Amino acid sequence: MALVKRVALAPRAVRQLRRVRSVYVAGLLLSVLALLSYGDPATSGRQAVITGVFLVVFAALLTLTSVQLWRHERTKHCSTAKRLSTVA
Repeated sequence: MALVKRVALAPRAVRQLRRVRSVYVAGLLLSVLALLSYGDPATSGRQAVITGVFLVVFAALLTLTSVQLWRHERTKHCSTAKRLSTVA
């Protein structure tokens, strides 16, 4: 198994990831609502496909952001994370 070097994120990057996560959730929900609003896929084919693409993109971005934040939380034991994190 390969060793994975964990690198702590700067506090500014963590704040930006937390902010953008809510934007991705909103985009995901809007895409789902838009996809559900198209009743008949035969009449709204192109719009449904584009909305489905947006749904996949927002889901992927939300997943990547959540993984990054999760990996950052797991680095609390390393000295870089302790140095970069603010102690409250």
